Amino acid sequence: MEKSDAVAATMNQRGRVSPGTAAPAEGRSCSRLNPWVFLVSALAVKTALVTVGLVVLFHRSCGQYKTLPQNAPEWHCIPNVPASKRSSSPVEDSWKCCPEGWRRFQESCYYFSADRMPWDESQQNCSGMGSHLVAINTEAEQDFLYKQITRELKYQGQEINLYIGLRAQEVGQWHWADQTPYNVTAAFWRPGEPSNSTNEMCVIIHHKTENLRNWNDVPCRTHCNRICETAAVTI
Repeated sequence: MEKSDAVAATMNQRGRVSPGTAAPAEGRSCSRLNPWVFLVSALAVKTALVTVGLVVLFHRSCGQYKTLPQNAPEWHCIPNVPASKRSSSPVEDSWKCCPEGWRRFQESCYYFSADRMPWDESQQNCSGMGSHLVAINTEAEQDFLYKQITRELKYQGQEINLYIGLRAQEVGQWHWADQTPYNVTAAFWRPGEPSNSTNEMCVIIHHKTENLRNWNDVPCRTHCNRICETAAVTI
């Protein structure tokens, strides 16, 4: 055999991989990556399934709440549209909600307190609940408040005075706590009121008056009940 043929034969033998011989380094690296690729794929699939499940659960719970919001323990909801108009209304499935224990009228919710405190503390208490002392803008709202006060069992047999959000920084200069402009044509003062005294700069509803004209200005340090107001929530 010539020298060149011998060299070629030797290289052919070195290039063969006999049975049972370990795979080359590159093959071993690929085989080691396969379990990791499988694991990452499995985790990705699991994550996708969990995400889909959460989305379905979220939509289902939202739909249930929209359909039966009265089941929510911290909210009291009523249909936003009267039953007689629901069939023709595009928002027949919407609800107006107030926190539990509050009373709803039109677009607002009202809270009638059982405890008494001065005007500043009353406003702070309302603010802590995301509301403000009530601002009364119409006769219909005043009528609603008067009737609610009369019906509240916690007030029965008592001479109740309730703070509203009207206060004067200077005598006769009345302002609502929520910055609503004061409208003298929508004011409901008792006869002879306001006294416009420097000692009486805050306003209460004196509910024993037998008509809607029951506002009275009093010293702001007087301890009275209060009415808080906040916007009703539409869902």
